[in-house]
Amino acid sequence: MSDFYMKQKLPELLCPAGSPDALDAAIDGGADAVYFGGAAFNARMNAKNFGGDALRSAVLRAHTFGVKTYLTLNTLVTDRELPAFVDTAREALRVGVDALIVADLGGAAAIKQAIPSAELHASTQASGHNAAIGHELARLGFSRMVVARETSAEDIRTIVKNSPIEIEVFIHGALCVSHSGQCLFSSLVGGRSGNRGECAQPCRLPYACPHAKGKAQNGYPLSLKDLSLAQHVPELIEMGVASLKIEGRMKSPEYVRDTARVWRKLLDERRAATPAELRELASIFSRGGFTDGYYTKKIDNRMLGIRSEEDKSNSRNREEFTGITRRVPVRMHAAVKADQPILLSISNGTHSVTVTGDVPMPAQNAPLSKEIAERNLTKLGGTLYSVGAFSIDLDEGLMLPLSRLNDLRRRALAAFEEATLSQKPISERPLSTDSPTGERTPRRTARFQKPEQITEAARSYFDRIYLPLHRFRAPADGVVLPPVIFDCDRDRVTQQIKAACDAGARYALVGNLGHLSLTREFPLTPVADFRWNVTNQSTARVLERLGICEFLFSPELTLAQMRDLKGNGEAIVYGRIPLMTVEKCVIREIADCNACKTDRVLLRDRRGMEFPVLREWEHRNVIYNSVPTGMSDREEELTRCGLAARHFLFSTEPSEVIDKIIRAYQKGTPLPFPVRRIK
Repeated sequence: MSDFYMKQKLPELLCPAGSPDALDAAIDGGADAVYFGGAAFNARMNAKNFGGDALRSAVLRAHTFGVKTYLTLNTLVTDRELPAFVDTAREALRVGVDALIVADLGGAAAIKQAIPSAELHASTQASGHNAAIGHELARLGFSRMVVARETSAEDIRTIVKNSPIEIEVFIHGALCVSHSGQCLFSSLVGGRSGNRGECAQPCRLPYACPHAKGKAQNGYPLSLKDLSLAQHVPELIEMGVASLKIEGRMKSPEYVRDTARVWRKLLDERRAATPAELRELASIFSRGGFTDGYYTKKIDNRMLGIRSEEDKSNSRNREEFTGITRRVPVRMHAAVKADQPILLSISNGTHSVTVTGDVPMPAQNAPLSKEIAERNLTKLGGTLYSVGAFSIDLDEGLMLPLSRLNDLRRRALAAFEEATLSQKPISERPLSTDSPTGERTPRRTARFQKPEQITEAARSYFDRIYLPLHRFRAPADGVVLPPVIFDCDRDRVTQQIKAACDAGARYALVGNLGHLSLTREFPLTPVADFRWNVTNQSTARVLERLGICEFLFSPELTLAQMRDLKGNGEAIVYGRIPLMTVEKCVIREIADCNACKTDRVLLRDRRGMEFPVLREWEHRNVIYNSVPTGMSDREEELTRCGLAARHFLFSTEPSEVIDKIIRAYQKGTPLPFPVRRIK
C-alpha cells in the first residue's frame, strides 16, 4: 500500500439507530456516528424513534463514546407543519445533536433562518447525484450531501473531487429500485407516502409482466438485492469519501451490531472483505446475496433478489444483543486534604470535571486509607465507564463517612456525563419564513412523450409544449431534462440542450439542483418540475432565489394545500403521474430492447392494475400510474382553489385519444375512462 493511502483519513462509519437498543448496538459495533429519527418528520416513521428525554439520553449515550449524532428530518413538510418542523430541529440542537439530515429545501431554509448555526446534511431524498448539486447545496447552507445510491465509482470520484461539501455514500443495506425522492408509488397507489416516512414498499411485491421472457413473467422485477460495497473499501478510502453509511433503521440491534463490526474491521485494516466476511454479512441479512451493480456499472438482472426462507433463518440465528459491552476508560484523581473540601476529578482526555465534597474530619480511631478511598470512589459498575487510572493525594489521620465518598462519586459522574454532551452554543431567531413573490398566471402547458402525439388541437389549446430533451423538435418550445444527469453524462446532455435551443427551445422543465448550471449556460427559462416536491411556500421562495419563477405543485398535495401555497404554482390536472424513476432498465429485463419503441410494456400487480413502463433517457425507465389524474369535469373546484395554471402529462395516449381529452377539458365533461382525482 502507498504511503498516501495509509495516511489518508478514514471515512466516518455511520450506522443506523432505529431504537434505543439499536443505538447501543451501533456503539458496540464500532460506529463513529449514528443517525436516528425524532418523534416526527423522518423517513422511517415506523421505527422506534427518539423524542424528548429519549433524544437527550441518546445523544448523551453516543457522545459518551465519542460517537456523533445526526437527526433525520428528511420528509416533505407542508406550510402548517413548518413551525413544528423547526421546533423539532431546535430541540435536537439544544440537546447536542451534531447535524440534521434534511430533504425538503424549504424546510432547510426555514431551519437556517431560525437557527443559523445549524449543520445541515442533504438527505439522499434530495436527489444528489452530481458535483453541480454539491455547489448549489453549499450555497443553501449544507455542509454534506448523501449521494444517490445509483452513483457509480467513477461519478463518486468526480463528485468528491469537485464538490465543495462533504460526501456521504451508502455502502451497505437495502436498495430502493427508484431514485430516492423520485418515488410516488406507495403514496399515489397505496396512500402511504414514502416522502412522508410511510413507504409500503410496493417494489417488494410480485408483478406479472405480459411482455416478460421465460420465467420472469410472474416475478419480482422491482425487488433488488441489498447493496454491499465491502469489496471496494480501499477505493472508497482513497477517494476521500467523508462518511460511509449503513442502511437499516428498521433492522434489529443484532443486524446493526454485527454489520458494524465487520465494517469497522475492514476500515481499521484498510482492506476489502474476504469471501468469508462476505458470507458473514450475507448471513446477517440479505436478499439472496448482495449487489454492487450501480457502483460498478454492471446493471442487469443479477441485481434482483428476494428474501428466501434460508435468508430469514440465517438472520434469526444471530446471537442476541444484550447491551453495550464497551466501556469508556477514564482517569480519576482524588484529593483528601486537612481543612479543605475533598475533590474528585474525572477526565477522558477530551472532557474533564472536578467536584467538591465535605471537609474531612480528624480521625478518632480508623483513619481513611488509600485502599478504602479507591474502592469506594471507583465503583463504576452499571455505568458506561471503566477506571483507566486512579490517583489520590491523601493526608494521614483524616476520616470521612463512606456515604459521602459515594455521593461524591455519583455527583462527579453526573457532571462528567453532562460535560460529554458537548452542547455547542446555537444561535436562534424567531421563525420568519419569506413568502414567494410570484403571482399565479393563467396558462395551459403540456408535456408529450413523443412528437407524434402533438396534434393540431394540442398546438392551439396549449400555451407551451414540452418534449423530452432527446426527442425535442418543433412545434414544442420546451424541453424536459432527464431527471438524473450523472457527471459522466453531462457533456452529452449539454450538446443535446444546445441542439434543442438551436431548434427553438425556450423553456426547460428542471427536476433538481443539478439542472440549474446547465440551463444557465443557455437562453432557457427554467420551470421547476413536480420532481422538486414543492409542498410549502418556503420551497417556492428558495426556487425564486435560484432563478425559477414557475413551479409544478407536488402531486401529493390536496386541492386545499395547493390553494394555500403561495407562488406561481401550476397543478397537474391530467395525466399518468410518474411513480418511479428507475436506473436499472426494467424493459430490457422483462422484454427486449425493441420493446422501448412500442410504449406497451406493463407491470400488472396482484389486483390486476397495469402500470406502463416507458423508456427515459438512455436506458433509464419511468414507471407510470395505472390510471391518469383527471379533472376535466371539476372546473369549479379548480377555479375556486385559484388553480388557473394547468399542466397536462401525456405518456401512452395515442393522438386520437389526446384530442378527446382536450375536448373534454374544453367542454367540462367527464373523461371516458377511470381517473384519479385530486382530493
